[in-house]
Amino acid sequence: IMNRSFDITLKNRSILHRFLVDFSLSQLNTVPDGYRNSIYWNIIHVVVTQQLLVYKLSDVPMLIGSDLVDAFRKGTKTERGATQHEVEHLKKLLFSTIEQTQKDYDAGRFTSYNSYTVSTKSTLTNVEEAIEFNNFHEGIHLGYILAMKNSIIL
Repeated sequence: IMNRSFDITLKNRSILHRFLVDFSLSQLNTVPDGYRNSIYWNIIHVVVTQQLLVYKLSDVPMLIGSDLVDAFRKGTKTERGATQHEVEHLKKLLFSTIEQTQKDYDAGRFTSYNSYTVSTKSTLTNVEEAIEFNNFHEGIHLGYILAMKNSIIL
């Protein structure tokens, strides 16, 4: 069952990756009228959230730095445009974090979990629930991006 969850995450991340490849830096950094964040913010936010939900709440060291967490966690907004170097780094993080999560999951690294109630009022009580909820969360942000792209001049 978990292999399917990881497969769903990787497929969604492939869609997100296409935006990083196909859109200009300016387009990725644009915050359209009516939105709080850019496409870039939405993509890096899902990477940060996955790390918090799966690693941090399992008391396992995250694969990303606290600087990214502080800048892109829930409740933050686009403060500045990303550089091309940051976009290139994000392209790698999209896949490396999930591939490592699957390895860590298969190796049994997630042995405890600190229950957490998410914004939909569901309470996550174990890492499997966190991985499944993460897919729902990433789908929400893909939806935002798909809506936003129509507001950005191509």
